[in-house]
Amino acid sequence: MRPAAPLTTSSGTPSAAPPRPAGRPRLPRPQGKLSTAVLSALSAPSAPTPHSPLSTLRKPGNDALLTTTEAEAQHADPYGADLQLALYVLYELHYQGFDGVDDDREWDPALLAVRSALEKVFLRALRADVPSSVGAAEALDGLLVEPVADDGTSVSHHLRREGRLWQLREYAALRSLYHLKEADPHAWVIPRLRGRAKAGMVAVEFDEFGAGRAEDIHAQLFADLMRDLGLGTAYGHYLDLAPAEALATVNLMSLCGLHRSLRGALVGHFATVEVTSSPAARRLADAMRRTGAGPAAERFYDEHVEADAVHEQIVRREVVEGLLTDEPGLEPDVAFGIGATVHLEDRLAAHLLDAWRHDRTALRAPLAVTGGRWSEPPRCRSHENPDRRDSELPGIQTPEIPHP
Repeated sequence: MRPAAPLTTSSGTPSAAPPRPAGRPRLPRPQGKLSTAVLSALSAPSAPTPHSPLSTLRKPGNDALLTTTEAEAQHADPYGADLQLALYVLYELHYQGFDGVDDDREWDPALLAVRSALEKVFLRALRADVPSSVGAAEALDGLLVEPVADDGTSVSHHLRREGRLWQLREYAALRSLYHLKEADPHAWVIPRLRGRAKAGMVAVEFDEFGAGRAEDIHAQLFADLMRDLGLGTAYGHYLDLAPAEALATVNLMSLCGLHRSLRGALVGHFATVEVTSSPAARRLADAMRRTGAGPAAERFYDEHVEADAVHEQIVRREVVEGLLTDEPGLEPDVAFGIGATVHLEDRLAAHLLDAWRHDRTALRAPLAVTGGRWSEPPRCRSHENPDRRDSELPGIQTPEIPHP
């Protein structure tokens, strides 16, 4: 492995940055009854005994009994912060887990029952909101058409044209929930594919994981981008600041990746990411250059402009066509995966643009600033936490960034 290059500012001078912690992320703050029940169960030293499809969960030392019922799950907002955070936390048990949570909780029957109930609510909402009359080929063709002009709904267009540095930092903080595990959710589909689809998927994943070089793993490249932007690079660092719209985009990947029955939908999601990535990456690279974000920030998106243009061809011609040749009955699922991805990304884009156009943070609380080039916070605080900064939220420790 080649030694890591020294960190520099946009002017090329050395800049100190905190090392990336090796520990697991801490459990986040709850957002309602469902996430409180899940987090309380994970905080317990041993698994609770399931009494029903959604078990009664008790946190040791707390006299209050928190009962999660199936009725509560059914009436929860499928796109709301409470359900999405509960799902995100349960899914993370299959990735890197949480500090203080036993590895065996990944397969706790009570937690799996809770997850299943929440997934059904989320999946039912997606199927209701995503058109079912479009075929996979038509859905893919729609992704290939770039609008003639910016229609005001594109985050990458906004950031390239007029995005400010604090908005780029917020965008990177939110996207870190996915990019710091980039390609991981899609790897679950590999043993569920055959022939051309499997070979094509492995070829793309090989690039995503750095082609055998740890320093070139795309998750590491994104961590380098975050350092350029003065952000903490620890896995899951900004979970407490993420709105529901951002959590849902990541949860879709985990949902489809963990269920063999949704392998077609995961391929549809993967195709959407790869087909739309290159044009958006070019705009984001321009935004990083325009704002002087730094060389690593530019490199991440420059890398995706070239790589994803190649990946698009492999995904369309080998992965999608190979899968549908092998299993033609999965075409509706592939189309659903494409539609669900677009639907959730559109919701996130609307949230981000509405906040930024009103000079308001899109996060649950503004990112902490320490002066220098990060001294441009939004004038208005988040409506969810108007008087709190991220450094005041439990589980969030924003590093001090020295400035030249």
